[in-house]
Amino acid sequence: MVQLLDFIDLNSTYFIIALSVAFLVVLILYIAQIREYRKHKERYDSLTRGLSGANIEDLFIRINSELSSINRDINLIEDNIETIETKVTFTIQKMGFVRYNAFADTGSELSFSIALMDAYNNGFVLTSIYGREQAVMFGKPIQNANCNVPLSPEEMTAINRALMGESSEKIL
Repeated sequence: MVQLLDFIDLNSTYFIIALSVAFLVVLILYIAQIREYRKHKERYDSLTRGLSGANIEDLFIRINSELSSINRDINLIEDNIETIETKVTFTIQKMGFVRYNAFADTGSELSFSIALMDAYNNGFVLTSIYGREQAVMFGKPIQNANCNVPLSPEEMTAINRALMGESSEKIL
């Protein structure tokens, strides 16, 4: 034991330098660990959103449940959108309108033909003929942009305008 104490006494400076270097290394590693801990603590706090006593397993279960609920809602919305898109194709989407004088002795272009069709070119053409003594209104069915009833030139123009998406202009 005396030899050990003599050895330490002779090399005490070296032991102090080595212990000081070891202490500095441990201190640097400790500071690095504190920084890592703070970074992970901030990430954990942002994950738990400030919930006190939050268990990470419970948090994941809750998040998974919320995601399942959101996925169900998204699927319902997609189904509703698909249903609406199907219904919209059968609504009036195309319109052609023509005003004209049906009789030479009548002015102000009070007669008209209007074609209303869906996305599949099905619908009807509505015509109103105005005369001095009477006014008559009638409709004709349109299927695939065709009519099984004879059409007047004004009605054909209204249908063509609806198909082409043109604005209405009067026929002279």
